[in-house]
Amino acid sequence: MILNCLVTGVGGQGTVLLSRLIGLAAMKRGLEVRGAETIGMAQRGGSVVSHLRMGSGIHSPLIPKEKADIVIAFEPGEAVRVLSFLSAAGKLLVLNRGVMPVTGSLGGSLYDPARMVQYLKEAFGKTDRLVVLEGEAIVKKCGSAKVVNTALLGAALGMGLLPFGEDDAARALAERLPPPLLEINLKALKTGKEYAHAF
Repeated sequence: MILNCLVTGVGGQGTVLLSRLIGLAAMKRGLEVRGAETIGMAQRGGSVVSHLRMGSGIHSPLIPKEKADIVIAFEPGEAVRVLSFLSAAGKLLVLNRGVMPVTGSLGGSLYDPARMVQYLKEAFGKTDRLVVLEGEAIVKKCGSAKVVNTALLGAALGMGLLPFGEDDAARALAERLPPPLLEINLKALKTGKEYAHAF
């Protein structure tokens, strides 16, 4: 059996680190892992999509369209962009906290994250396949926007969407992060997991 997980966001949000943590934690459970990233033109501010495939007998690192079992989206516009990858029974976990594009001298942006969230709600209807997380509430509880990626990992674990547990994720964090950053990330992991129990 193969679990396909797509992680998407904007450069600088920590999407690549999250995908690496998921992959490392899955490997600690003895699963085979294949993955790849597609990064937009700008490293910071451009679209980032990470493909993760976990299980056995995996031949390609890329998830085909309509085959993602779970999509974890840091940003509602990016969630809409990758919606075609989600399977018919797949789940979308998305932060409602938008990243506004830089508009330069053109004035205000036409991008409205709330409209993207509304589009997703209408597309999914009355199903449990869409989980919209309050980004500002999570940032406030974690104490920093820099650990939202770890909070999202905790939320996915709390909803039983990943093939490993909190202990595996904590060991992956300890292996990937320097000690000064570990404590706040472990707190964010627990915060995200507790937050998920509301769903």
